[in-house]
Amino acid sequence: MARKRRNIAFSLSFLDIMACGFGAVTLLFLILRHNAVEIVTPDIKLAAEVDLLQMDIREAEEDRVQLLNSIEKIQLELAAAQGLSKRVITDLEEQERSIQSDPNDLDKLRLQVEQLEEETAQMEEVEFGDKVREFQGDGNRQYLTGLKLGGERVLILVDGSASMLADTVVNAVRRRNMEDEQKKQSPKWQWTLRTVEWLLAQLPPSSRFQVYMFNTEASAAIAGTEGEWLDAADSLALEQAVAATKQFSPGSGTSLSNAFGAITDFEDRPDNLFLLTDGLPTQGKNPPKKYMVSGAQRRKHFAAAMAEFPPGVPINTILFPMEGDPEAAGLFWQTALNTKGAFIAPSRDWP
Repeated sequence: MARKRRNIAFSLSFLDIMACGFGAVTLLFLILRHNAVEIVTPDIKLAAEVDLLQMDIREAEEDRVQLLNSIEKIQLELAAAQGLSKRVITDLEEQERSIQSDPNDLDKLRLQVEQLEEETAQMEEVEFGDKVREFQGDGNRQYLTGLKLGGERVLILVDGSASMLADTVVNAVRRRNMEDEQKKQSPKWQWTLRTVEWLLAQLPPSSRFQVYMFNTEASAAIAGTEGEWLDAADSLALEQAVAATKQFSPGSGTSLSNAFGAITDFEDRPDNLFLLTDGLPTQGKNPPKKYMVSGAQRRKHFAAAMAEFPPGVPINTILFPMEGDPEAAGLFWQTALNTKGAFIAPSRDWP
């Protein structure tokens, strides 16, 4: 009876061990099976970034292809340019060899260069003060010491009063009553006209000019050009000015105030002025009340004219002396000093 009890106890312990082992195996199986069937959810943001990178790669590939094509095109153009430059160099070498082989052609080229240099030198001489108009004089008297013949705008005022007909009062009165054609041929007036012509011939080509005739009134020598500057390089304008002065017939008194008043006709005032006269003025802006004018009155008219003269314009006076007016030379000489101009009383054989 005692042996049967020991066998039963051993069997129960073995069964317990087996049950525990089976349970552990079952639990392990369940755990491993759950991990195997777990579903991994993809990251949407990461996928989008991957797509963008792939697009960038494709665009980079396309740009690379375009760059390669551009480089190939540039290489072709460079090769064409190099070929063209070689042809040009070859042509130049051939021309140089032909010139060296033919000395006559080289001499012709040298002659052409010399001619061009001479023409250039002549043009430079004309530009820097050569004569714009030819003037024929007697001997070597074509000079004028002290006068500045330059300027951008040159105004020439020509006294056309009756006193310009002669050197003495008696002869001036006698000639004043002659016909206009006889007046124009008076030696003193012809002397004045040749001086005007000489001045116009000396003007720089780059300057502009105007000629005014004055006695009791002042007006442009060329009718209709009041207040207008004429080009010194225009030979037609020069000829018209000379012809117009020759058509003027001297007469009446002398108003220096009205002569200087002509400056107001111009928008741009002159920067050089030439005054051709024979003495002090005989009236102011208005005619005198008395027929005879004293020396004191003439000085007064001169002072009044100078008081209205614009500053900064040099006055160059060419005086053709008149009998009975001894103070004229001194006053015009002082005027030249004050305005930084010049004063001369030329000899009979000038210009």
